[in-house]
Formats: sequence, structure tokens, C-alpha cells
Amino acid sequence: MDAESTLNQLKDALPSGQLPDTYRVYFKNTLIALCHALEDHILQSASHLSDQQPLVLVTFQEGKWYLQEADRYFDIAQCSKHVAIAACADSGFETHKTSQLDNVSLVELERQDSLVNEWNLIIVAPGYTAMVLCHELSQEEYQADSQPTSDVERKFYGLWTFDRTAVEAAASILIKRMRPYDELLADRLEQMQANLKSCPSTIPVDLTSVVSRIVSYLQDSQEHLITANRQARELWELEGHALRINRNLTANKLQAFLRMAQRVDERDQDNPVASLQVAALSETLGQILDLPTLSLRRLRLAGLLFRIGLAEAPMEVFRRPASQLRDSDLVTWNNRAYLGEQLLSAMAELEPVRVIVAHQLENWDGSGHPDGLRGEEIPLESRILRLAAYFQELTQPRGDRTAMSLSQALEKCHTHSGTRFDPVLLEHLTTVVRLTELGMMQLPDRPSQLPKVWLEEASSSGRLSSDIAS
Repeated sequence: MDAESTLNQLKDALPSGQLPDTYRVYFKNTLIALCHALEDHILQSASHLSDQQPLVLVTFQEGKWYLQEADRYFDIAQCSKHVAIAACADSGFETHKTSQLDNVSLVELERQDSLVNEWNLIIVAPGYTAMVLCHELSQEEYQADSQPTSDVERKFYGLWTFDRTAVEAAASILIKRMRPYDELLADRLEQMQANLKSCPSTIPVDLTSVVSRIVSYLQDSQEHLITANRQARELWELEGHALRINRNLTANKLQAFLRMAQRVDERDQDNPVASLQVAALSETLGQILDLPTLSLRRLRLAGLLFRIGLAEAPMEVFRRPASQLRDSDLVTWNNRAYLGEQLLSAMAELEPVRVIVAHQLENWDGSGHPDGLRGEEIPLESRILRLAAYFQELTQPRGDRTAMSLSQALEKCHTHSGTRFDPVLLEHLTTVVRLTELGMMQLPDRPSQLPKVWLEEASSSGRLSSDIAS
């Protein structure tokens, strides 16, 4: 990291000579979440009183000013005393309406300035201070096996804090770094900062909710996303090979099962995409757990076939929640896993998938069926399928029950933590839902690939690869 970086200068300026304990290496999307949370706080706590509005200092790394950010800062400027933005001249900001506001200033950075490698947000307000400071790793600073292959895999040295001493010191450093570009602006910013410091609010702002929101979406979540992205690329390469295999008798049997599963979905007017969505969510959870490629393929196929046991079910099963079914229909519903595994047993090559489907109704506390397995005795893929299927069903209407929101469905799942569901899997599902709500990912609605043939051949003779049944 450059010796002149704001982070290094802040370390030297602090009385302790130590950066806040939030200093570490962050992924880009984690920093986006941090900045958006702080920006949202400005918007949500907007004051029409000028003396209560914050001073906002921003630098955009390499001058990348995206349209949605420019629009966002138009709204932020309405709630701020002044907004100063450092970006390269080719950012495109000059032509945006935000740059025309009287309380917005643009500092056009030169390419050789080390600030172009930084991405900072500093907020100084009477009742609180907050900031995110970060500096992108150089190519040499990445480990050999962790070079970013996509934008979301980029990493930054960074920190976030609400400590007033640290924030005010960083604000002074950043204003000083802007001074060579615009001395008059630097004078105005220093005066604004001094005024805010001399007139603190007597009512401190409670930032507990902001802290909670930030911490919930930090590094672990991004680690999971990176793993999922890399697994997806690997699966894509395998898919190219799978699409080239011959259509043999076994593949035709599998296609018959898949068509049967599709017909089940077609009969369910309230939830006609259950198999696709359950397969997709199961695959995502499996990727987060870093399951081997072969296990992911089996899990994905089990998700597509998880309702095959309802192929001959009466229509009433698809029209009412289980709690409202007649006894005869309830028997079919409760035995769907058994019926499904009996169908799949006709194809010996699908034995691993049959096992997953057979145990999809086992409960973590041992109260499920068919075998009353408990805890980790239940195959991991079956535990994943159990949770994904229940969550997905809650997000769709059923009879007189309306569809739940993602948060409501997740909360309902949590009521069964440790009884029906593996608590660790629930935490991973929580990560997926929270990232979806934050806009950092989209809840998958179909598996990463939908090949016509899911199983590999061992040779041109049409035999299946032996590892599919292992």
C-alpha cells in the first residue's frame, strides 16, 4: 500500500499510532454494503436544519462514477451541509445534475495521485461521525491463488469506524490532500469541519441499528459468494462436456423422470416453479458449503426430482396447505419422499440421488421419517433439500395462505431451528436472504445450468461414469 495513502497517514496521526480494530482486508461488495449503510443513515435521518446536516467527503476509486451512485448522491446532497467528491476527470460526473448543486464540489484527481487507488466515505455531523476508508491491493499483494478474476473478487485494505477522533483526523487528511487541486474549497471544508466540531449536538445519534446492519453483511458473506462464483465457473466447464455425451438408454430414463417432475410442477398452479427454485437454492447452499462438484450435481438433480413422488397425487394436495388436507390426501403428502425414492430405485445409476430424496423429510431432532435419523446421521444433501423445499414453499401461496416475504419465510424457518432444520444450514440461508435484501445478490430461481443430460458416460459404449453411483 502506498506510503501516502490516507490509511497510512491516519495511522501516523492517531494518538495511539494504531488504526481501529476494524482494519483488515475486505472484498469490494462488503465495502459497498458498508458505504450504502452509512449513506442510508444520512437519508433516513435527514434534517432540514442546516446546523444539523453532515459534511460528506467522498473519493471514488479510479474515478469510477456509476450513474446509480450519481443519482444516489443527488438525494444525499439534499440532506447534507456540503458534499465534496474526488474523482478523475473522466468520471462523467461533470454532466450529471448532482454536480450542478450549490453544495456539491468536484475535485478532479490526476492519474498519478495515489488517491485514485482509494475509495473513501467520511461523514462529520453534529451528533455522530462515521467513515469507511480503503485502498485497493496491488497485483503483487494478492496471494498467487487468489488473483481476482471478476470485479466482486477485488480486495481492499480498509476500516470503518464511528470514533470521532479517528473520523475527524481522516477528514483533515483528506481535505489536505484535496488542497493542491482547490485551495478555496479546502479552506471552506476546513471551516465547516471546525464549525461542526465547535458546536456538537447535545443529542447524540444512536447508530446501533447502523452498526448491526453493517456487521451482518461483512466478510464471511462475501467469502461465501466468492466460493459460489468459482464453483459456478467449474460447473459451467463441466456442463460443456456433459452436453456432448451421447443420448443412451440411461439418459432417456433420466429424461423420463425429469419430464415426470415437470408435470408435477405443471399441476401445481400455485407453485409451478417449485422444482427449479428448490434445485437452485439447494445448489447455492451447497456452493456456500463448498461441496465437491459431484455432490453439487447430485444435489441439483435431487432438487429437480424432489417432488416426483407426487406424480399421481390428487389435485387437492396442490390446492391446500398440509394442515387443511383430508386424511387420505395427507397420507399421500406425508409419503411423498417414500414414493419418490421408490420411483427412482428403478434406475440403479441414480442411487445417490435416491438416497437424498428418500431422507428429505428427516428432522434434525430425530422426529422425521422414514428412518428417524438425527442430526448429522441425516445425509447433508437431504438436510439442504429439506430446508430449501420448506423455505421455497413458504414464499409461494397455497390455498388460502398468501405467499410470505423472504424475511417472513426465513423467520418461520428459524422457529424450527434445531428441531426440523440443521441450525448451521439456517445460518447459511440467512446469509443468502440478507444479501438478497441488500441487493448484493439475487435469490436464484433456477439452477446454474439446465442440461438435457445430467449424467456422464464412462465411454462411447454408453456406460455411466462409475463415480456417479459412488
